[in-house]
Amino acid sequence: MNKIEEAKTILTELKVPTKQQSDICCYTLLSMASLTEDNEWSDAANEWIRIHDVISFIKEHYNIEYAENSRETFRKQAMHHFRNAAFIEDNGKATNSPNYRYRLTDEMVALLRTYGSDKWESAKSEFFSTHENLISQYESKRSILKMPVRINNLDFTFSPGKHNELQKAIIEEFAPRFAPNSECLYVGDTIEKDMVKNIEKLNELGFEITLHDKMPDVVLYVAEKNWLFFIEAVTSVGPMEPKRIKEIDEMTTNVNCGKIYVTAFPDFKTFKKFSESLAWETEVWISEMPDHMIHLNGDKFIGPRN
Repeated sequence: MNKIEEAKTILTELKVPTKQQSDICCYTLLSMASLTEDNEWSDAANEWIRIHDVISFIKEHYNIEYAENSRETFRKQAMHHFRNAAFIEDNGKATNSPNYRYRLTDEMVALLRTYGSDKWESAKSEFFSTHENLISQYESKRSILKMPVRINNLDFTFSPGKHNELQKAIIEEFAPRFAPNSECLYVGDTIEKDMVKNIEKLNELGFEITLHDKMPDVVLYVAEKNWLFFIEAVTSVGPMEPKRIKEIDEMTTNVNCGKIYVTAFPDFKTFKKFSESLAWETEVWISEMPDHMIHLNGDKFIGPRN
């Protein structure tokens, strides 16, 4: 293997995410270790260098030219993650200082010097004994970021993001206030599309759902009133516009429940942005004012229109 292939193998074995196994990350590792194609890994060094020096080294020794304005790309794709993995350290200067430098940690350079020898596996194990690998670190962070939500008396977690924050509010804040004792028949996650999908109940109520149909973000059913709440979180496909209501009506032609159409907004500013496109005879709920609703008709308050 050539040096770039060996660098990728090293990063793979050190369990960094796929994005940090890219060419730019491999060249960064080689530059920081001052290794050319003619060097052995046992020659690895850890002198203090700048990203500018990394770019110059790659051009001189690997004939690959990166523009000077790509320094931020190196910082975000390689340096940031390598520091999280304890591969590198900085000299503690301000990041905008001309004296700001990086180098391989002593542990990392010692590990690299064993690559290709019979000491590599034991050195790698020793490194992992004191440093959590990046894949595990990032998976742990993603788990922490996930938002717990209780749906139909069961515990779920939403992936992080504005859309799921609003869906969580719909389940935990809107439903108890305006659809008490309701059952959630459908809610999706930005990653797990059909987190809750009670197909049996939806079919029983008369839904006709094909693969091409886009369910509303949240569907709630209040059995005692035989009401269905179709709720769109505006952070996904948008608000309850006439076209959207027509689409929902087509998939619920045989549904005899009372139908209530709701658009949920995170704040009043976002509501104002979409206010002119909202359909009449729909409801508006704003998460930052959870005790109130806006009814887009004067003849009645919340309830089915059909």
